[in-house]
Amino acid sequence: MQRTFVVGCPRSGTTIVQAMLARHPQVFTLPETDFFPRLLGGLHQRLGDEGAKPRRRKLARQLGLTRRYGRREFRQLQRELLGDDAKVHAPWFQKTCVERFIAMLDSLAARAGRSAWIEKTPHHLLYLPEIEHHLPDARFIHVIRPGMDVLASITDADLRYENTSFSGGLMLWTRRWNRAVEMHRSRIGMRNHHFVFLEDLVRNPAQEWQRLCNFLQLPMHVELDQACHQKIADPKAEPWKQDALSGRPHQADNKVESLFGPQLREWLRERLSSYEDLYAASSLSYNREDSFSLPADALPLLRANEKVEAELDTGVVVADGRIRVA
Repeated sequence: MQRTFVVGCPRSGTTIVQAMLARHPQVFTLPETDFFPRLLGGLHQRLGDEGAKPRRRKLARQLGLTRRYGRREFRQLQRELLGDDAKVHAPWFQKTCVERFIAMLDSLAARAGRSAWIEKTPHHLLYLPEIEHHLPDARFIHVIRPGMDVLASITDADLRYENTSFSGGLMLWTRRWNRAVEMHRSRIGMRNHHFVFLEDLVRNPAQEWQRLCNFLQLPMHVELDQACHQKIADPKAEPWKQDALSGRPHQADNKVESLFGPQLREWLRERLSSYEDLYAASSLSYNREDSFSLPADALPLLRANEKVEAELDTGVVVADGRIRVA
């Protein structure tokens, strides 16, 4: 069973990538589990939130024991995944909880007749060391969007929906986005880590789809679902995800200029970590500029891309040419 985590900053486009992959017949996916934050805690401290105190390393933690809150959350997660009637149990050790969580996802994917599963929780980005420790063969898809666009989208969601997920103000979210950039940068060029920049996905969906399929070793010559039919979110509880649930990339409305005036945009540019530097570092590491060169005897790149884009629209994708994998 192939196991993959989609990670990123909230409102960075992780849902659209998950919904795209959910259209593939070999992929099983599900709503966000927040498993590692629920099990290990310490999210606000990892985010770098002001006033968040480092957790004390008690003897129980050093021994790998699961805290009481983590055990309670794990029992609740089992009910969410297996149903209220399922017999649930929370092991005393974190390692056993992780093993049981992975076994549950493996079982759910196998029951659905899928050979791979995708777990998408953006904040799992902050728990990469623990995930890599417990699952050394896991794969990670990093979804990245310009910081200014992320903050505008968060501000818009905070104004439109009665939900505390996006509260806190621009200073808080600026620090959080900068922290996400640090984590993304730390994994550039590392084994089993793949980078998707949202602007590339919107501009060249066929190329990015091919890169994703190659990275995940998924066949591209299969019929895709016309839309994402797997339940990955509740649009009533999370209405901000509605547009992404189709699994078809599209250009989002530009909220930056409508929400932020010139002075505020300049203030944010001075404080946000450079998206351009992150993009350049990723491109240099993965040789992105000539990523999609084709063999000399293959169709020209333009024709190949047009063919794949047409096949994506009809739900059928055929691999043609040599595609570079991050």
